[in-house]
Amino acid sequence: MGAEALKLELLDWLLHVDNNDMLHYLKVIKDQTTSQTDWWDELTDEQKAGIERGIKDIESGRVVSHEVVKNKYGL
Repeated sequence: MGAEALKLELLDWLLHVDNNDMLHYLKVIKDQTTSQTDWWDELTDEQKAGIERGIKDIESGRVVSHEVVKNKYGL
């Protein structure tokens, strides 16, 4: 299927979507793909610092595997 035919199929489907949650989800996708801003720029300084601390922990080997945590908490 060519790009134009796919667009027409999607437009036809979209015109008949009655699910409000689906429409809002699709809008989020559209907004994210057309936005000129980087999500990093929208984070607070505190959020950025937390992410950077996590990256340093990973680089320093201060990590615990998912399996260890699951076993510790009986998951």
